[in-house]
Amino acid sequence: MSKTGELIKKYDFTFRKKFGQNFLTDPSIVEKIVDSSGAGPGDTVLEIGPGAGAMTVELAARAGKVVAVEIDSSLEPILRETLSEFDNVTTVFTDVMKLSDEDLLKLTGEGAIVVANLPYYITTPIIMRLLEGELKLKSITVMVQKEVADRMEAGAGTKECGALSLAVQYRAKPVRVMTVGPECFIPRPNVDSSVIRLDLYDRPDIKVKDEKLMFALIRAAFNQRRKTLPNAISGSSELGFTREQVADALKEMGLDERIRGEVLDIGQFARLSDLLTAK
Repeated sequence: MSKTGELIKKYDFTFRKKFGQNFLTDPSIVEKIVDSSGAGPGDTVLEIGPGAGAMTVELAARAGKVVAVEIDSSLEPILRETLSEFDNVTTVFTDVMKLSDEDLLKLTGEGAIVVANLPYYITTPIIMRLLEGELKLKSITVMVQKEVADRMEAGAGTKECGALSLAVQYRAKPVRVMTVGPECFIPRPNVDSSVIRLDLYDRPDIKVKDEKLMFALIRAAFNQRRKTLPNAISGSSELGFTREQVADALKEMGLDERIRGEVLDIGQFARLSDLLTAK
């Protein structure tokens, strides 16, 4: 039985389906993930979802500081035992999505490395939140469902391309590390997983006047991806543009107003955002 399995049995821990918990049990996979993150003595690591702490231990042994954010407070006694020999780990029991950028910056400072084995049901919202925020992260190394890793690498116009694809392309260079089978987790998921590292740019190559507006336009386009772009954007409660304003901006870009958002690349969304900002 793995160390994680022993702890789960010892503390009579019950997996909670609503948290999408799948704990890594293979030490070699844990080591490869931490290796790929590049965490070292001068780094602060933000670990999202430490679970029973298998990866937290490896991170704590290498990094200067680890901040572990865990939504399930029933894991507290397990993590207390697992991390008992380390004084460089801060454990916070809360939903990371409820922490503001200011909260996280107080915990980690700028330039943190994110490492996470993310629950499949909330993978995209967490990654989007990290990419859209003002955290000035160094890199993000995550275990995700394989198809999500595929989407991060997808180009414009492909069926896999979505809001996550464009956000990743704008902020980072994705590097696929490895594929991990279901047998490496308890409980076993029904799909393969992938580890992917996002090396964040100091400054995005693409310039845009209002990043928040650009991301809002991308969300509107892909929330209703079968609609034309003017209809999708004008129908968004998050935005206040009319169909005519969007159609005029597309015309200025030399694009047909019947175009759908899924065919635009990140540079075109940046241009559209700038034109609508001017309006």
